[in-house]
Amino acid sequence: MKFTLEPGTRANLIRGYSAAEIRIGEHRVQRSCIVTADRLITDWEPESFADLAPAHLEAILALTPEVVLLGTGATQRFAPPAVRAELAQRGVGLEAMQLGAACRTFNVLVQEERRVAAALFLR
Repeated sequence: MKFTLEPGTRANLIRGYSAAEIRIGEHRVQRSCIVTADRLITDWEPESFADLAPAHLEAILALTPEVVLLGTGATQRFAPPAVRAELAQRGVGLEAMQLGAACRTFNVLVQEERRVAAALFLR
């Protein structure tokens, strides 16, 4: 799906997504990634949502988000209990949703100037 949103700031916004890639600004990302308003991390280790483990959260938590969005691919899946517990223990909100919903929600929260980090998975 392609979005037509025109940014009013220089913040990262998700311009579109498909089963094969996510377009963030002018970047085309074809693997799991972390995105915030001002950072894009494409060398993040988990290749799929099924690989997500608490150890992978350190890269996200280093960005000091108030909420983390998990874009879980084509279908909505819930984070493993250990991942949910780690974020809750640190006082960070968590929302897991299908990739498209996570992309749209991320754009809204960035434009509201919220401290959001999205961990996006193509599979």
